[in-house]
Amino acid sequence: MASTNSWTLELESKVSAPRKFRACVMDWHTLAPKLAPHVIDNAHHVEGDGGIGTVRHYNCGSAVPFNAMKKKVEFLDVDKCECKYTIECDGVETSTWNIKMKPTANGGSVAMVECTSKGAHANDMMLKAKESAAEMFKSVEAYLIANPNAYN
Repeated sequence: MASTNSWTLELESKVSAPRKFRACVMDWHTLAPKLAPHVIDNAHHVEGDGGIGTVRHYNCGSAVPFNAMKKKVEFLDVDKCECKYTIECDGVETSTWNIKMKPTANGGSVAMVECTSKGAHANDMMLKAKESAAEMFKSVEAYLIANPNAYN
């Protein structure tokens, strides 16, 4: 029987919201295989121009509980650093992710991620996905700090 599960994640960063958003959301398909190949082995474009309606296919690494996923952008506001996308993958009927990056007073940002998933194995799989998401945001932060001119 399919169950519905959700989780939230809030991560503070020393990196500004626009830079973090560009790296984590807009260019994740390129950056992920470099920074976290155990999460994303490779990715390729299926359709769209990077905006709403864009679909990308990801082959996942050993840290993720599924082999592949297809991600579709449902909402995107680059100026406000907000997006919503749906993911299709093995064992999960639907998975919706909302990401918002808000600036902080010290010039950094707070990433807020909400995920709701439905499927026979959604709970176990999405808890592992939450761990991978937290790791992803931390890896991107380290990369952006080490490369201060990237994603400006």
